[in-house]
Amino acid sequence: MSKLRVALVAGEASGDILGAGLMQALRERHADIEFIGVGGQLMEAQGLRSYFPMERLSVMGLVEVLGRLPELLARRKRLIRTLIEEKPDVFIGIDAPDFTLNIELKLRQAGIRTVHYVSPSVWAWRQKRVLKIRQGCDLMLCLFPFEAQFYLEHEMPVRFVGHPLANSIPMQADKLAARQALGLDAEDCVVALMPGSRGGEVAKLGALFLDAAERLRSLRPGVRFVLPCANAERRRQIEDLLSERSLPLLLLDGRSHEALAACDAVLIASGTATLEALLFKRPMVVAYRVANLTYRILRRLVTSPYVSLPNLLAGRMLVPELLQEAATPDALAETMATLLLDGAAQTRGFDTIHRALRQDASAQAADAVLQLVRS
Repeated sequence: MSKLRVALVAGEASGDILGAGLMQALRERHADIEFIGVGGQLMEAQGLRSYFPMERLSVMGLVEVLGRLPELLARRKRLIRTLIEEKPDVFIGIDAPDFTLNIELKLRQAGIRTVHYVSPSVWAWRQKRVLKIRQGCDLMLCLFPFEAQFYLEHEMPVRFVGHPLANSIPMQADKLAARQALGLDAEDCVVALMPGSRGGEVAKLGALFLDAAERLRSLRPGVRFVLPCANAERRRQIEDLLSERSLPLLLLDGRSHEALAACDAVLIASGTATLEALLFKRPMVVAYRVANLTYRILRRLVTSPYVSLPNLLAGRMLVPELLQEAATPDALAETMATLLLDGAAQTRGFDTIHRALRQDASAQAADAVLQLVRS
């Protein structure tokens, strides 16, 4: 068996998780393998020789990106030059499309096979980006089936591999064990509040979700709440908002999966957390607010009829989406109250989606990469 050299670049924590799983699956299939590129601690633990710390690529926010742009462009230029000299058998860009797609284009022009793992949201907006992707990428690995369909329609080589979370989250979560772990009564009606993990999201949605919780208490006396905080800063934000309220609310440091397993339903910000709520089969109401100007611009750019992942995956309005002016405390509370009475239709849909996504993504991705290399 000849030695295989694989280059990978991940730009953030979620990409580090995906990359580590893919590397492990590749090593199980091809023992003599070398990994080079950029990744985090998990990828390094799988044997990656990282050219520089992945954290140098982890930048959020327009102003922050502009401030770091010279460094990012210089690092990308050097990385392209290094990888062309190293001549790996295949290059895999993991998410971070603004950084990795350009690398893929340059490497493919130099005769190196290229794979992109995790599709950008080209199906929702700026669809013409698919032309650049097709030019620079030999294969797209998609986490969701509707993404694969989009690429097939645009004559782009693609493989739907499933989502890793669909394998790591059990088909049926143990609600009683989660409640015991969190000190919650088995008989209580529990609603999880998840207003987002970023400061801006909590600033927009934190007070709204807490107001909705107070209204829900008047509709469903006895309901309790649990709110997992992404970090210490988010906890301080929520504590400030709670200072003038009296709610039976359990604040958690992280532990979002336990909160989802323990709850009966969830009021949640649109984003990747909705996929986790879906996989835990917890009925949900999705809400979101952005600046009015941003919303008007997005309405012109976004072609998708839905905002939340559950509805995109179902191809129909499976979960309520209350956006902008529609997201009021009364509307959220009334929708949640109805859902607590009967969320079975949602959970049946969630179960079907979970089974479709449960494909052992890392194994599927590794098989697709090796098939490309051997072709």
